[in-house]
Amino acid sequence: MKQGRIARKSKCQAFPSREERAKRRKSRFRQTSAQDWGNLPHHVVLQIFQHLSLVDRARASSVCRCWNDVFHTPDLWRRFEFELNQPATSYLRSTHPDLIQQIIKKHAQHLHYVSFKVDSCTESAEAACDILSQLVNCTIKTLGLISTARPSFMDVAQAHFVSALTVVFVNSKSLSSIKIDDTPVDDPSLKVLVANNSDTLKLLKMSSCPHVSPAGILCVADQCHGLRELALNYHLLSDELLLALSSEKHVHLEHLRIDVVSENPGQTRFHAIKRSSWEALARHSPKVNVVMYFFLYEEEFQPFFWDETPVTHLYFGQAVSKEMLGRVGLNCPRLVELVVCANGLEPLDEELIRIAERCKSLTAIGLGECEVTCSGFVEFVKVCGGRLTQLSIMEEVLIPDSSYNMEQIHSEVSKHLGRMWFPDMMPTW
Repeated sequence: MKQGRIARKSKCQAFPSREERAKRRKSRFRQTSAQDWGNLPHHVVLQIFQHLSLVDRARASSVCRCWNDVFHTPDLWRRFEFELNQPATSYLRSTHPDLIQQIIKKHAQHLHYVSFKVDSCTESAEAACDILSQLVNCTIKTLGLISTARPSFMDVAQAHFVSALTVVFVNSKSLSSIKIDDTPVDDPSLKVLVANNSDTLKLLKMSSCPHVSPAGILCVADQCHGLRELALNYHLLSDELLLALSSEKHVHLEHLRIDVVSENPGQTRFHAIKRSSWEALARHSPKVNVVMYFFLYEEEFQPFFWDETPVTHLYFGQAVSKEMLGRVGLNCPRLVELVVCANGLEPLDEELIRIAERCKSLTAIGLGECEVTCSGFVEFVKVCGGRLTQLSIMEEVLIPDSSYNMEQIHSEVSKHLGRMWFPDMMPTW
């Protein structure tokens, strides 16, 4: 019996206690974790790195040789945003110069989607041009030059800017999207763009480019038959351009943005576009969005909307007359969205009701410093409320009358909209 007890006791002692088992599990987990993190498959680490910021990615690359190799994988350098700000005048962060040089030396050929964000300093815009001029082995597909404050690229010497931009135009050969608003790009550089990227260019945004002529943008439309989106100033718009965009060789245009801005207030003359040119565009590209932003004085609206125009989105950034809005209701049947920031002191009842009746596609409207009687506004909503998805009206716009006061208006409008609605207490744009 005594020997049996001793045997059982020795067998019991052979099994570790609960605490010891827990310690052993933790030890094995540490060893396994250390091995697993270092031996993760390349594609797994790459997926993790793609969700990290550049700084965290650089820190993680120092964990081991495997992770450092992943850090230099071409896929991680397809997209990059250069942030160029002067610390003396800007609180925004800036891409470190050493990193910029590393990208130029090791990853320039990997860049596909590149943007430059510069502050208001000319030095930042010049630094962007210096980087562009070094991208001689690039295969960029998307290029964006963005001024976060005033258009600092306009302060760069035109020869310097055009020379740097031409380097990318010549070497990329596959540019599909270009955003170069507020820059000194000119007609000769656009010809270089067309000569090297006519088969791939799909999007071109170049509003406020004073050195480009109607002939320069016409050259782009004539040769780049795959162009789907175009943004430009009204002075570049011509009948010839619309006809070129409507040719049989050209794909269906999806988006045409036109900025109508007065260069010299009160002295700028705006030309008229023929109705036949607009009709040709609408026939060729029936689903095109024609977006127009107006920043004019009332007397400068004279040439617009006397004939039917296929505009779909209208934004009036300054005061617009009742007469102008009346023409919109008569001649803009494809209108989808309308924003009026300001108007005179006369109620816009008739104009809004006409727009609701004739613009059968209208789904969004915003009114700022305008006046509409409550009865007129209710009538407007009765006509088009079933299709309105956005209705932004400041409370100050609505004028109480004998039919509705401010307490009644929200319930009456809500009834016709089919959802709860209240007027805005402050501007939403």
